Amino acid sequence: MRWQELPPLNALRAFAALAEAGSLSAAGSALNVSHAAISQQIRGLEERLEVRLVCREGRRIGLTPDGQRLAQVLIGAFGEMVTALESLAGTAAARPLRITATPSLTANWLAPRLADFRARHADVELMLNPTVEVAPLGPDGFDLAIRFGDGNWPGLEVEPLLPTGIVILAAPGLLGDRIVGNPRDVLDLPWLQELGTGEVSDWLVRHGVTEGRVRRLTHMPGNYILDAIRRGEGIGAFARIFAEDDIATGRLRVLFEDIHPGSGYHLVSAPGVLRPPARAFAAWLRRQAGTGHSVAAPTSLDAGQLRRQRPVSDTAKPADRIGRAP
Repeated sequence: MRWQELPPLNALRAFAALAEAGSLSAAGSALNVSHAAISQQIRGLEERLEVRLVCREGRRIGLTPDGQRLAQVLIGAFGEMVTALESLAGTAAARPLRITATPSLTANWLAPRLADFRARHADVELMLNPTVEVAPLGPDGFDLAIRFGDGNWPGLEVEPLLPTGIVILAAPGLLGDRIVGNPRDVLDLPWLQELGTGEVSDWLVRHGVTEGRVRRLTHMPGNYILDAIRRGEGIGAFARIFAEDDIATGRLRVLFEDIHPGSGYHLVSAPGVLRPPARAFAAWLRRQAGTGHSVAAPTSLDAGQLRRQRPVSDTAKPADRIGRAP
């Protein structure tokens, strides 16, 4: 290896920290230096490489395509270094296995299954963080994340776990005998939105409701949303996979359904080698997803297409199924 041709290690560390943290101040805090020092190191790295690595996006710092490629390599390389050093020092095994997932997935799918993992891996100390925030991954963050979306997250290791789409749900008692043919038909009813997200508001805008708005919108943690919809407290957006039984029995009605090929929950990690406890948890998740109930396959319709189901009566069978966080 031609060591003398490599840029200074401090510059590479500063750039990797910026790419991971997303801001100069956060990168400075991670390395215990000022944000000005991070900025200076990155300018020096750009001059050394004669390539632009960062760009300003309003008040945020973004990465250019060249910067994204370099960040993916550096974060993976530094992650492998930390993993190897922890293994040598014997600290990796002692550190808890840290998992982050959305509150709705945690409450409706992950938490009820954790007893099985603990029974199989009693020696693993598990730390679970249900949050809608995108938590940092890597040696200084979480080992694994379960995120909802299309899986297009550059710089991360991503694998599909639970294919599902989003449905707009309501209890028959809340709707009464009204016919729902357009989102505007139910703007006067109460709606429920997961705390810390704009799921409902964004969904309405995506489907043409820009001049009106929901009159009664309640924000609550994602793990309470489904039960609140069942009680008739409001209309909500939810991952279909967690509501299949309610839909099949007529307890809930599907008013609208978003169909995005590739949409669903994904298993996400930072580039590099996973610690043994993380590898064991990932393998366990794959088995659970493979044997879990109501795991529907993604459809072949175009991304962004909305299928509006015909109104169903309280006693009619729901339409064929195809079901959020991050």
